[in-house]
Amino acid sequence: MRVAVYTIRQGQRWRIKISLDLRIDIVWWECVSRNAEKDGTMVLLSGEMPLGWACKVAKNFVGTPEMAHWKLQQWKGWLEAELREEMERDGLDPKGNDGAAWGGLKPKGYVRAERDVFKAKGHDGTAQGGFKAKGYGWETKDGVQSKGDDRATWNGLKAKGYERAVQDGFNLKSNDRKVGDGCPGMWRWELGEPLSPAVWQELMRQPEEGQWAGDVRDPAVLRVLAEQAAQLVDRLRGRSLLAAEVDSLLTDRAPGLAGAWHSAAQLAYLQGQLALDAGVAAAGPRKGPRGTLRAGRGQAPRCRRCGSEATGRTACAACGLAACAYCEACLALGRSRACSLLLRTAVDPAVRGTAGESTAAVAGRWGLSAAQGDAAWAALGFLAEPPRRGSAAGGRTGWMRPRWGAGRRSGTSIAPSRFLLWAVTGAGKTEMIFPLLDSVLAVGGRVLVATPRRDVVLELAPRLAKAFSGVRIVTLYGGSAERWESGALTLATTHQLMRFYHAFDLVVIDELDAFPYHNDPMLAYAAQHACKPDGKFVYLSATPPRPLQREVSRGTLPHAKVPVRYHGHPLPVPKRIAMRSVETCLRQPKVLGPLAAELRRSIDRGAQIFLFVSRIRHIGPLVEILRRRFNDISVEGTSSEDAERSEKVMAFRKKDIRLLVTTTILERGVTVPRSDVYILDADSSLFDDASLVQMAGRAGRSSEDPAGRVIFASSQWTLSQKLAVSQIKAMNRIAGKHGYLKEQPIKR
Repeated sequence: MRVAVYTIRQGQRWRIKISLDLRIDIVWWECVSRNAEKDGTMVLLSGEMPLGWACKVAKNFVGTPEMAHWKLQQWKGWLEAELREEMERDGLDPKGNDGAAWGGLKPKGYVRAERDVFKAKGHDGTAQGGFKAKGYGWETKDGVQSKGDDRATWNGLKAKGYERAVQDGFNLKSNDRKVGDGCPGMWRWELGEPLSPAVWQELMRQPEEGQWAGDVRDPAVLRVLAEQAAQLVDRLRGRSLLAAEVDSLLTDRAPGLAGAWHSAAQLAYLQGQLALDAGVAAAGPRKGPRGTLRAGRGQAPRCRRCGSEATGRTACAACGLAACAYCEACLALGRSRACSLLLRTAVDPAVRGTAGESTAAVAGRWGLSAAQGDAAWAALGFLAEPPRRGSAAGGRTGWMRPRWGAGRRSGTSIAPSRFLLWAVTGAGKTEMIFPLLDSVLAVGGRVLVATPRRDVVLELAPRLAKAFSGVRIVTLYGGSAERWESGALTLATTHQLMRFYHAFDLVVIDELDAFPYHNDPMLAYAAQHACKPDGKFVYLSATPPRPLQREVSRGTLPHAKVPVRYHGHPLPVPKRIAMRSVETCLRQPKVLGPLAAELRRSIDRGAQIFLFVSRIRHIGPLVEILRRRFNDISVEGTSSEDAERSEKVMAFRKKDIRLLVTTTILERGVTVPRSDVYILDADSSLFDDASLVQMAGRAGRSSEDPAGRVIFASSQWTLSQKLAVSQIKAMNRIAGKHGYLKEQPIKR
């Protein structure tokens, strides 16, 4: 889209603004000038600038006292210098005179003519640079001469006030709107003095799409716009939405505003309640150490919604540019462009949770074990702490630090404080977060629980609804019917966080290390921006990423470990058996002997068997071999490519299937009582220590069979296997040291 951009001076302070409806700005600054004692100046730099360019100009603007004496030609030169790179990239000549609104930009009518497949040539009695407008050939009305070459006011019509406009220094012929010293598309207005009638007549032409259709100077209209602005801000609070998403939200939640909210949005922007930005930030200069500028290729444009580099460029009818940048990373949520309007509301201060009275009180109220209660009490103390500034918020290289923009305040940053709940698999992480959620909800805060997978969202929803029966809970995932709802407690997949901005006082990230969240900077960026700058993060993980583990070791990350499962028995420690690779076993089934012997032990004790492999292609042949070897039980295989995966998992839970060959798709979220775990090719590079710990965590989860068996089958004893075993043993030691265990670990 295209917007107006102008500078405004009050006293000695210069600012720059963008506008979706310049009429609103004129009325606003007229009111301000009447109520303020300071003098002021408004300089329109362009009435039709691509939004991305306008946002870049606004971001880089630094006002100086000398600007009060600049002529329009000097403003034009400054603007051309600021946008030289963008104009050259789009093949525009900053010094040219090719039918541009100023120095190379095509006026709105020209773009509209091109978009409607009209020929934008000549001035032969046609409106907007070459196509015939409505009313061409009509009788003269209201002083409008509807035929001839001299039909050229703002929209191509010679109307009343033409001579007055000429006297005020305007040349309205052709598409060339000149002021004073010959700068197309620019004018200057001293606040407190009457605005030129010709300028106001131009502003009062037929409103653009989304603008208020009536006279915005009418006090009754202004009251309605103020009400609409307040309603719009309320609907958008805590959101980060592109214009198309705003239309969708308003259609669902405020039909009266749908399709006609631009004027209200502009008023909210001037009130400081709403931020107007471009979906994709313009390319910036290349920066070296300590912010110094470096020669060479500059930074790529970056998407403000997901934080990814916007590498795509295409011709765009909305802004008229030949190389409008867009983001390919978050296309599934709608196209974010350099000219796409992105709306965000102002940020409210975060509320602080209340600390627990004691670990016993916390555990008693929520039915937690001693280990769970200790961890929850420590996390509650963290929630009650005031926000931290600078590097104390989590380290200069802390996990999930945004790469640009978030939380910066004049050289001092405020970033969400972070806390890690490091709990072993099967420790009951969900129950541990209930006291934390209640702590923030009780003081009127908003809470987000984010998890990487939709199935976990659907599983957690009824549990949260039961625990917080009086709280409005919103559940968000792809295709959710509640995507525009607001609630005190939001449960969402991590992809849904890209539609939020500084909305939550507490953000809980479940399964921090899981796909697709793990190693996806886009989702980390979205989570960071969903939390208020002075809010709190709580991470839940059985296998935290290495950066977090290092911060824990250095003592820079507040954390609590839950080293034991809710039933109080130690974690099963994996046993290794030497075995050739699966590829070899498929060619020579006889070498499966050591594995077959261990499997028979598990079958004889009545266990359900998870048999993990590293490759989908191994599943089918291995199932056939095992069926022949163990014809007394049901053997099946499944993977992400299996259309019957859900049915097979259900049958496995019911013991209709005894041995299930699978990939790491079942390393999380599946609890089957009396189960043993076998990991073939445990030395594969596809299995890191975190993955091995998660797969091992399927065993021993129930109190009826807490000592399940875990077997690492491999030809080599790798570092990943050693680290996995070391982590499991370390948790058992910690649990024993704190008196959490009912028995000592069993050596296998």
